[in-house]
Amino acid sequence: MEEFKRKSIKNWAADDRPREKLLSKGIETLSDAELLAVLIGSGNRNESAVELSKRILSDNKNNLNELAKLSIADLQKYKGIGEAKAISIVAASELGKRRNIANVIERKQIKSSKDIFEIFGQKLGDLPYEEFWLMIMNRANKIIEIRKISAGGVSGTVTDIKIILKAAIEKTASGIIVCHNHPSGNIKPSNSDISLTKKLKAACELIDIPLLDHIIVAYSNYYSFADESMI
Repeated sequence: MEEFKRKSIKNWAADDRPREKLLSKGIETLSDAELLAVLIGSGNRNESAVELSKRILSDNKNNLNELAKLSIADLQKYKGIGEAKAISIVAASELGKRRNIANVIERKQIKSSKDIFEIFGQKLGDLPYEEFWLMIMNRANKIIEIRKISAGGVSGTVTDIKIILKAAIEKTASGIIVCHNHPSGNIKPSNSDISLTKKLKAACELIDIPLLDHIIVAYSNYYSFADESMI
């Protein structure tokens, strides 16, 4: 019991406690481990919150992007991380992603496939399952909206072309871009990817809203149908 008390953050010097350090010195002075410790609040019988946070980060290459890949179940494998703490970590990671994407969208005019990847790479690059997204554009090639069309398993997701066209018409789109991810890490389009793109392009031509690109994201890489003259 005495050892556990020594491990408790409450028994540390004030300057070493993440919450007190945040209040007295500013949030920018906290390390990644200390910020994670603030989220989880406490550690376990053998580790303080900071020590546990350091171990979690170390197991994930001290990389926040790797940490963001962990599921609630993955996090709960660590002694001292229950469901509530795991949810807090996952929620904080998602907020960070959404803030980055919101900042990009606010100033973004799409000029290349790299611009598209800058948005969807953050959102889809590390997902363990497939998602299919739509980007709706105005005449100035600025983003009106991005929305998720479908989500599926490791090997695929069902995408309804009618839902994509309906969304484009409702927003008076001047063009659309679609994107999905490959959890396998292989950016090469499958036969079904190619077939879907052809069908979607033909459907878009009927309503005079061009399909500008289809991007496949896999971790830090991507494939552009437009760049490869596949559209």
